[in-house]
Amino acid sequence: MTPPSLPLEQMLEKSAEAAEFLRLFSTQSRLMLLCFISQKERSVGEIQEELAFKQPALSQQLAELRQAGVVRTRRESRQIFYSIADERVDAVLQTLLKLFCPPPTSHSKQGEAKAASSPAPHPLGEMAQWAIIDASEQNSS
Repeated sequence: MTPPSLPLEQMLEKSAEAAEFLRLFSTQSRLMLLCFISQKERSVGEIQEELAFKQPALSQQLAELRQAGVVRTRRESRQIFYSIADERVDAVLQTLLKLFCPPPTSHSKQGEAKAASSPAPHPLGEMAQWAIIDASEQNSS
């Protein structure tokens, strides 16, 4: 697919914004956090428990995502809930899912062999599976 032809000035204007936005996906912890929150609204406690983040690291990551405007918060009594606020996050995550976690082919022998040797599904679901690197696949490349 060839990207649309845009004037160089227009690309230059948007390149800094795009680079800053993509930086939000550049660490495994933030990527997993965005994947997890994108599935449904999550409480801080739920995020901390499911992703096994230490509280200071989680607070730092959530603050950065809040400051960038890609997540929103909702307070209910003493709990704070997070959800995705920027539809571009979902678009990027869907693209990453397509690129890194293609659906298995059920009719090919190669697909069946790969499926038989692949690890169990990740507890965070399909969105998070692409972020798990199977060492055996990495070594066979």
